[in-house]
Amino acid sequence: MLRNPIARSPWAHRGLSTMPPPRPRPRVEKYLRRAGYIALFGAAGYLADREFYASTITRNLRTFWTCAIIAADYKLNFTPGKSDSISSLHERVGDRLLNLFFSNGGLYVKFGQAIGSNAALLPRPIQVKFSRLFDDAPQVPFAEVTHVFQSEFGRPPSGPDGVFAEFEEAAVASASIAQVHRARLKGEDGKPGDWVAVKIQKPAVAKQMEPDLAAFRAVMWIYEHWVFDVPTYFVVDFISEHLRQELDFVNEAQNAVRTAGFVAHDPSLADRVHIPKVYPEYSTKRVLTAEWISGVRLSDRRGILKLMGNMNTDLPSTSMTPLGSPGPVTEVAVSAQSLKGGTKWVMQTMIDLFSAQIFRWGWVHCDPHPGNIFVREHPLHPRRPQLVLLDHGLYVKLSPEFRKQYAELWKGLLAMELGTVARVARQWGIGAPDLFAASTLLRPVNFSKKADEKPAPKLSQYEASMQLKKKLKGFLIDTDKMPKELIFIGRNMRIVQGNNQMLGSPVNRVKIMGFAAADAIPSSSDLSFGKRVKERFHQGVFYTVMASIDAAFWANNTWSWITGRSSDGFEDELDRHMREIAKTQYGIDIDPAAFEA
Repeated sequence: MLRNPIARSPWAHRGLSTMPPPRPRPRVEKYLRRAGYIALFGAAGYLADREFYASTITRNLRTFWTCAIIAADYKLNFTPGKSDSISSLHERVGDRLLNLFFSNGGLYVKFGQAIGSNAALLPRPIQVKFSRLFDDAPQVPFAEVTHVFQSEFGRPPSGPDGVFAEFEEAAVASASIAQVHRARLKGEDGKPGDWVAVKIQKPAVAKQMEPDLAAFRAVMWIYEHWVFDVPTYFVVDFISEHLRQELDFVNEAQNAVRTAGFVAHDPSLADRVHIPKVYPEYSTKRVLTAEWISGVRLSDRRGILKLMGNMNTDLPSTSMTPLGSPGPVTEVAVSAQSLKGGTKWVMQTMIDLFSAQIFRWGWVHCDPHPGNIFVREHPLHPRRPQLVLLDHGLYVKLSPEFRKQYAELWKGLLAMELGTVARVARQWGIGAPDLFAASTLLRPVNFSKKADEKPAPKLSQYEASMQLKKKLKGFLIDTDKMPKELIFIGRNMRIVQGNNQMLGSPVNRVKIMGFAAADAIPSSSDLSFGKRVKERFHQGVFYTVMASIDAAFWANNTWSWITGRSSDGFEDELDRHMREIAKTQYGIDIDPAAFEA
């Protein structure tokens, strides 16, 4: 029988018995090492994303995480049993969305403003949050501005080989996608050139655009199909395409030239409105150069009131820059003598301009916020004002058919032609004619013939939210038929109303728009006798309604003057009635500050 010699060896036996077994590594040490590797690779990925991809990965992860948290919060807490805490739920969601938009910046501010322009359809706590979403942001370092110029022109902004004779390093205004610097052109024959405004796209925006739009598309699809069952995705393509156009400064320059052509060929506006001249030879997809114009921006309410002679104040005014940032810019001396026409001239000109864009030109500026409009003394006529329109990146083109339908809608609403309103609404796939009419005119409208119609009963937070969802789905019956242009036209109209309201409602906006709509409808000469009589009847109703609106306007102004409530204008009164009707008949609670931004 064979035996194992090694087993018999005492040395071997002693050595094997005294060798200690290998010690397993503690689990804590193993997990710490793995966590260190993950942190190291995560930090490297974060730095690479920030340096080479403008933080697009980080921004998208932040977006999907925030939206997932919001969806989970609603799924868990939006229930009948938690109705009393739904207001707190909306408050949390508003905070998360606002933090997301501010943290990501760039196009996300535009997304937030697109949502905020329809704030009336949002829960009240979210309305208040979005009223603070102004488009301002810190300026990028001048080294990045120089890099943009080297990339676009192959030269620095200024210097012996520079694009301009002078270029101020400090930006006069900065917003989410661009900032503005003042520069001087190179003159001829030793003479100094003109001062210009140079709008420079921030370097990160171009890298972030497509990933941001992809995230926007994904979130809207998920929210519509999986989370809220509310039509939202139908606007994505239209909004995305127009945001792409807004980031192309060559397109913006072309928009400005086209708008200037419309103004120049309109005798009623040519001398009252000015579009700053653009310099194509100094403009690219990421740099836009336009004439520098000093004036008082509309957002400077006290400055406008002083300039137009509507108040006596020693407060300084601020000039407007071509970007329209709400931040402070250089001061401008207001003429010792006020300009003619008062604030009534300002708003009359503004509404005439946008009425022409909508009903005659079919070419609509979609961002007429107070920072993009300012008033200056006419360069050729002392003491006469001139309105200047800035920021021509976002326009919508209206087809002749749409313009005709929209004009018929306005006139039909004011002449009480309910058949016309129902026909246009049906063609556009829109239900709820009362709500549709009120959202068009931005004044209370009620087609119901029931005199004893009772207001909506008091609802719980859950019931009110579900009713709002039901109303929205009933409003958008067929989103394929709905003209997407209404999104931006509605934004335009709401901002113009807010401008009128800010200045104390010096003009009757509804009357001006109503007559502009009526003038845009071509008259038919081959009508039968019966149809002609019917048309004359509706024409009489139209003028009667317009007269009654004008009487209400002057009665409100007179009463405000008698009672000393000079800060409350006709638009304030319409707003109060709109909020009351929205709450009592539709269960929609609109905060007064919902549209401040």
